[in-house]
Amino acid sequence: MTDHPPRNLGLDLVRVTEAAALTAGRWIGRGQPEEADAAAAEAMLEAFNTLDMKGRVILGEESKLGRHSPLDSGTVLGTGYGPEMDVLVDPIDGARLLMHGRSGALAVAAVAPAGSMLQVEPAAYMEKIVVDREVGDKLVPESLDAPAAWTLALISRLKNKPIRDLIVFMLERDRHNDLVEEIRAAGARVWLRADGDILGALLALEPNIGADVLMGIGGAAEGMMAACAAHALGGAMLARLAPQSETERQAVQSAGLSTHKIFTQNDLIADDDLFFVATGITDGPLLEGVRYLGDRAETHSIILRGSTGTRRVVYAEHTIKRLFG
Repeated sequence: MTDHPPRNLGLDLVRVTEAAALTAGRWIGRGQPEEADAAAAEAMLEAFNTLDMKGRVILGEESKLGRHSPLDSGTVLGTGYGPEMDVLVDPIDGARLLMHGRSGALAVAAVAPAGSMLQVEPAAYMEKIVVDREVGDKLVPESLDAPAAWTLALISRLKNKPIRDLIVFMLERDRHNDLVEEIRAAGARVWLRADGDILGALLALEPNIGADVLMGIGGAAEGMMAACAAHALGGAMLARLAPQSETERQAVQSAGLSTHKIFTQNDLIADDDLFFVATGITDGPLLEGVRYLGDRAETHSIILRGSTGTRRVVYAEHTIKRLFG
């Protein structure tokens, strides 16, 4: 008897991010990020609950956003049949980008076997470095504490690229002001973005797309997503929990989590049998955004599979009436 190939859950999961993107796209440029995020979360939840899986959101965004959503930590997803899965979700990575109609907003989801994702709740923020497969396993934990010039010199040697040609992706936040100056003093260039932490990790992980490394402090849920993508694309990640308030620090310590330990992508996601999916909402450097064309709409997505390293690019055409009634 011929063995059947293992089920590709990513081909089901893309329907989830497509649903979120198609809903969020209606909010582009309307200046209402919270309303957009809530609508996209509802669409994502509804789509998730059609999938044959026993999923649970292991880290929502309620700690960072300061409000609840349909996809908070602990939310149960799926029909209740099928594999038990840890789930990460971000209905809109880049809600402020979407609010102003700017590029690079994504709908993102990732799944891995239950128990394989590190439980970092109630952490809301992480310090991160993300690099592609050219640097890969040569990225040592010391890089997270070393001067930026040292880490950039390492990346420069491994990529055979002058430091002046390196581009560092970073969120534009006051907490990064000193790091920005360090990077510029070392001779590298800084790509500052108002939002889009997951997009930044993807750009750093995809060779020759525009960023050589992601640095700085961003969301913990987004960091877990980046770890999934690093697994699938053969890159590497270093991370450390980085509370941004005394309340968060106390909550992290009460949960028994360390703010000193440096994690790799293998510590954060302990199983390669994972799927990461993203769908473009607004046009960006990685994916085209949603197109509404009368009675139909178009979406562009990527599906990453950790166990095989497969990267699929999916173009889909949707009938509006069947989607929204």
